[in-house]
Amino acid sequence: MSVLMTLRVSGDPKGVEGFDIDRIRSIVDTAQAHGVLKHRFFTNGSEILVVDEWPDQETFQKFFDSAPEIGEVMAAAGVTAQPTIEFWDRMNVDDAVAWD
Repeated sequence: MSVLMTLRVSGDPKGVEGFDIDRIRSIVDTAQAHGVLKHRFFTNGSEILVVDEWPDQETFQKFFDSAPEIGEVMAAAGVTAQPTIEFWDRMNVDDAVAWD
């Protein structure tokens, strides 16, 4: 069963939104080659939240370790601290709306 990965960090979301879209797409292409199932950026104005679905934690870690460009995106957002990365397992509750 897949896992949800959340990556949360303080930073300026405009730095991510203004980052070179071709380089963002290159990172996404690398993630897809490593097996990402879903990916989105979110913000509350002062923090950036990445929400991905991966086959498992190890697959995400292999991608993350092989994509130094992620650090460039974080630098563009003024990030100076390590992100908080968490993995979430799906619970067995029959309440899903618009999820597989």
